[in-house]
Formats: sequence, structure tokens, C-alpha cells
Amino acid sequence: MTAPTSLKTPRGGAGLEGGRRTVTDEGKAARRRSVSASTLMTILFLAIIVLVLIPLWAIFVGTFQDGNMIIRNGLNLGIDFSQAGLQNYVMLFTDSGSYFRWFLNSTLVTLVQVVLTLAISSFVAYGFAMYEFRFKNTLFISVILLMSVPFEMLMLPLYIQINDMHLQDTYVAVIVPFLAHAVTIMFFRQYLRGIPKEIVEAGRIDGVTEYGIFFRLILPIAKPAFAAMAILNAMGSWNNFLWPLLALRSPENYTLPIGLNTLMTPYGNNYELLIVGSFFSMLPIFALFLAFQRFFIEGMTAGAVKG
Repeated sequence: MTAPTSLKTPRGGAGLEGGRRTVTDEGKAARRRSVSASTLMTILFLAIIVLVLIPLWAIFVGTFQDGNMIIRNGLNLGIDFSQAGLQNYVMLFTDSGSYFRWFLNSTLVTLVQVVLTLAISSFVAYGFAMYEFRFKNTLFISVILLMSVPFEMLMLPLYIQINDMHLQDTYVAVIVPFLAHAVTIMFFRQYLRGIPKEIVEAGRIDGVTEYGIFFRLILPIAKPAFAAMAILNAMGSWNNFLWPLLALRSPENYTLPIGLNTLMTPYGNNYELLIVGSFFSMLPIFALFLAFQRFFIEGMTAGAVKG
């Protein structure tokens, strides 16, 4: 008596082995695709980093060159040590005594503007996110529409207003028009809508005041959003050129971008001082970003998905 053919042939074992082989091959192929994608992304990011760093390196090299050489040859990436020197740094920090004053003016304006903008914008956004009141949607649409209005259209009315209020050549005129920032309000509102309202209700049940709820319960949760907006608003305030140029008159009140612009005159452009001053003007923003980099990324990603 012979056994059935199906029992002699280990079809099930062969199929299982073939299945394992197929799964193993698919796993190896998936790993190869993952490694290839990771390598491609690494190369892409390295290329972007190089493209970003090349202009910064060219500016850094230019700080050691003579102004006439910069005009004649332009910026380059190599340092000619036979002609390079620190004379530009010495001239800017000693002969041009106004540089540190402009730097301090920009620091003061940026610090005050960022603190007040974050405070006012977060309060407004908290109202839009957590409270219900009449015309709420209409007011928020007005805020969004304000984002579409270019600042150049608002300059003339603002200029007339600060003239009527006798605020020209003051830092109040530079700071106040930007305190209620539409983009900052919208970002905070989207971020705060992701926080459960039960937290607010629990605070009210415990007898915490409305201000207490904001400062003791909401503020610690929204730290990443504050860090992200602090960096973006600081960058905008530090580099603001057009409005301070209209609002300020006295050289001793100039902010850094306006002060550096005065180095370019009809009688000669001090490119050697301008390039050193511009290079050092970038450092505070770099330092701020590096200090809050982790919060910045967390706040931007959270603000992008919540709402």
C-alpha cells in the first residue's frame, strides 16, 4: 500500500520555506529602500547647508578685506593672508563710535517689542480660542484680512498719526504699530485651540481667576509657541528698516540697520565697515535661534497640526 502523493511531497513545508524566503527578501528590499532614502535625504540636507553657508563664509572673508578690493574683486571664498587684516574691525569698533550705540538701540527696541507683542497677541489669541462672544468670527476674519494688507499701504496713515501725536523720533513710534501682530495672533489662536478647554473649566472650579488660569495653567503648556514666536518676532524687529527710517530722525536714536545705512554716502561707500557691521548684526539672531532651537521646532510643528 503506497502512501498518497500529497503525503509524500512536503508541499506545506516547501510553501512555508518559500514564504519565509519571500518575507526575508521583501524585508531586505525594504531596508535597502529605507537606507537609500535616508542617504538621499542626508545628501540633500548637506547640499542645502553648503548653499546656506557659502554666502555667510563669503561675508566673513570679506570682513578681512579692504573696501577697494571688495569693489574691485567682489566677495570671494578664499582668504589672501598677505592682504587680510583686522583693520576693518578696529575702524568699526573704535573710529566709528556710534556702532555700539546703534547696537544697543536695536537691542532695546527688539526686546521691548518682542515682550509686548507676545503678551498682547497671546491675550488676544486666548480670547479667540477659549471664549465665546458676539462677532467673534467677524473679528477673527478681520485679523486674517489684515495679514493680506501690505505694510507699504499703512505707512502713510501711521506716519500722519505719529506726527499728530508728536511721537516722531521716539522709540514709542517704532514699537507701538507692531504690537498687535496678525500672524502672531493667528499662530497663538491655532496653538491654544489644541489645549483642552477642560483645563480652563477645572481652573475655574478650583477658584482660579481668569488671569490666573492664563498664567498658571495655559502659559506653561504654550512655552514652545512663545519660543517660536519670540524668535520670528525678534528677527523681524531686529531687521526692520523701512519704518524706523521714517520714524527716527536723530543719529543717536538710529537702530542698527539705519545706522549701517548711513555708512553709505554720496562721497564714498565704506564697504569695509558695512560688511563687518552687517556680519556682527547677524550674530544675535543666530544666538537666539540656537538657544531656543528645541522649543522653536516643537512650537512650529505643534502649531502646524493643532487647531
